[in-house]
Amino acid sequence: MSGTSQQRIDDLWARGKAFLGTEYAIMGGAMSWISERHLVAAISNAGGFGVIACGSMTPDLLEAEITATKGMTAKPFGVNLITMHPQLDELIDVCLKLDVTHVVLAGGLPPGTAIKKLKEGGVKVVCFAPALVLAKRLVRSGADALVIEGSEAGGHIGPVSTSVLAQEILPNITDVPVFVAGGIGRGETIVSYLEMGASGVQLGTRLVCAQECIAHENFKRAFIKASARDAVPTVQIDPRFPVIPVRAIVNKGTDAFMETQRKVIEKHNAGELDQQEAQLEIEHFWAGALKRAVIDGDVEGGSLMAGQIVGQVKSEQPMVEIFAELMQQACESLDSRAG
Repeated sequence: MSGTSQQRIDDLWARGKAFLGTEYAIMGGAMSWISERHLVAAISNAGGFGVIACGSMTPDLLEAEITATKGMTAKPFGVNLITMHPQLDELIDVCLKLDVTHVVLAGGLPPGTAIKKLKEGGVKVVCFAPALVLAKRLVRSGADALVIEGSEAGGHIGPVSTSVLAQEILPNITDVPVFVAGGIGRGETIVSYLEMGASGVQLGTRLVCAQECIAHENFKRAFIKASARDAVPTVQIDPRFPVIPVRAIVNKGTDAFMETQRKVIEKHNAGELDQQEAQLEIEHFWAGALKRAVIDGDVEGGSLMAGQIVGQVKSEQPMVEIFAELMQQACESLDSRAG
């Protein structure tokens, strides 16, 4: 690893580092039940940017989580809020009250009122952009940065791959920093997206087996044993009822989700649930199934959300070691080209 290659990487992601206030322009993906105080603080303490996954937390729970995280790191970190959360406004109030510097709005197109309220409170707003037209709209709406996440990612995914999104969006969005996510497991890949114009990256699956992560030993072992082809998206069983696909390692929980879809669709067809209520019921399934796997270690019936790079996760490592490995790969790729 040469000083020249390290300087090259620092130059490539200087904008992302400045935006996040970090040593590395690496954001942690917000993974429910996983991205809590321990992992978030470990990511930030190691030089990255941890992000708390609020998920379905109540305002009181979020306040406790932010406060606890501040007790474990003095470095910058952010909070991910789901736009369809029924208490979104109150969750924003918690972030403003506790001086959260960055908020990531996910799970749908964020309301303009939410972006406005956060920005007026001095918060930097990060939004997910699944297409160029929406990326431009979000920038006009006041987003301070964007994340583009491809279908290789774990959890809820869109239909377009990371490499295609990067080619579509990076050359055309230069007003704000853009972070690339989905399918990133090695340093060479980080460099390639930086050279395409990204300001940084977001990693999720690669960080699950950090020693500091509270995920159950069974959950981590399932990641270490899995190959790329084991992490597949769920299937939508009724085109009249669109369900956002979720990429996870196949197990009995996958079958349980199919059955849940059928029951929710029956309720929706019977007029018992409107579209948003039905969508929330689906989300509650995933929250429960993921908790069973992550916290209780039920890797058969629970949900093993994972991206396709899960096959590159070979062992449990300290967060500092994971980042050092990624940086070494990145620098070696630049050195080999220079040589």
